[in-house]
Amino acid sequence: MWNPFARKYSSQDKKLMNFLRKMLIFSCLTDEELMAFLPNLYLRNYSKDEIIFFRNDPSQALYIVKSGQVRLDLDVGERFEELGKITEGEFFGENCLVQGSHRLYNAICSDSITELYILPLANILEIFEEYPRIKSKIYEMMSKNQQDYIQNIFNAYRDSFGIFELSHSYFKGENRNNKEITE
Repeated sequence: MWNPFARKYSSQDKKLMNFLRKMLIFSCLTDEELMAFLPNLYLRNYSKDEIIFFRNDPSQALYIVKSGQVRLDLDVGERFEELGKITEGEFFGENCLVQGSHRLYNAICSDSITELYILPLANILEIFEEYPRIKSKIYEMMSKNQQDYIQNIFNAYRDSFGIFELSHSYFKGENRNNKEITE
C-alpha cells in the first residue's frame, strides 16, 4: 500500500544502501537503519602500496572497498604472508567493533587507485547508542562472520593434515571457561 508520508531517499542514497546491503554486516538492516550510516561514510583514495594500517595499530574504523583491491598480510619474522585480497563490495577492519582491539594484520592498497569508504568507530558507537536495535543486528551478523572464519580455519587444518596444533590457536590456557586465562 502506498504511504504518502514514507521517507523518500535520493537515487544516490538508494544506490549506496544497495551497495552496503550486499555485505553480510549490513545485510539485515532496513533502509531507515542503513541511512544512519550514510552521513558517516568518508570516501578516501589510496595509491598502490599505500599502507591503510599496520598490524597492532589501534582499531578505529571499518573499511569498505568501493573500487580497487586491498591486500591483507601478516608479518612472520622477516617476511610477509598474504592472507588474501579484499575487493569491491567487501569490508575489513571489523575488529574495531571489539572495544580496545588492535589490528590483527597489515592492510595495503594493491591497485593503482583504490577507493575506500571509511566508517570511524566513534560514529559507529554513536549510532549504536542511539539505535540499540542496529547494534544488536550488526553484532549478530559479526557473530555469523566470525563463525565463517572459524569454519575456514578448521577446514584449512583438516586440509593441511594437522600440520599445526589447532589447540594453540583455539584455546589459550587450560580451560576455555576459566576466567584467568594464561598467555
